[in-house]
Amino acid sequence: MNTPEITEALDALRARMVPGRRTILGIAGAPGSGKSTFAAWIRQQFEPGLAVVVPMDGFHLGNAIIDGTPLRQRKGAIDTFDAGGYLSLLRRLVRRDEPVVYAPEFRRAIDEPVAASIAIPADVPLVITEGNYLLVDQEPWKEVRAQLDEVWFVDTPQALRLSRLVERHMSFGMDWAAAVAWANGPDEANAVLIQATRPAADRIIPWD
Repeated sequence: MNTPEITEALDALRARMVPGRRTILGIAGAPGSGKSTFAAWIRQQFEPGLAVVVPMDGFHLGNAIIDGTPLRQRKGAIDTFDAGGYLSLLRRLVRRDEPVVYAPEFRRAIDEPVAASIAIPADVPLVITEGNYLLVDQEPWKEVRAQLDEVWFVDTPQALRLSRLVERHMSFGMDWAAAVAWANGPDEANAVLIQATRPAADRIIPWD
């Protein structure tokens, strides 16, 4: 999976990491770009215990909150996340003054976030957080960006992104027509917003 861009980025990331200091790396990108896969791959480039992945998706609003509201038809949009909760978590991770911090995780099988599913001990030097809206220039997302040492933007061809999204939606129960409609509707509306934040990234990572 190494490309010259990825090799250079990893070398610079390792150089940034110094003893006694935590580095928080953000991975941004549109839906279906491969953020989760890329974040997991970065973690695997480090020895066990040196890096942990904390997805923004753990801060999806629960279905009990959005069911019966217009948000249900836009799940995944920027206003369907607990941005304040995510920001609070990142601030705790930056402070690094607790023995361990627990983060939520989104479980696609049940379509819900699950609290306290990821442990981040204080001695972990690298936290990788991935999500759609890390570079959005509005409150409170501007404060989210301020907690991150760097943000890399995963750049994936649109046709590949859309095909991945359709496959993902079908794997979790949608029929083909519904999956295509969601990928080209709510997902694509979110992608337009996210792609507009691409110039603000510290690095652009081609990932296909």
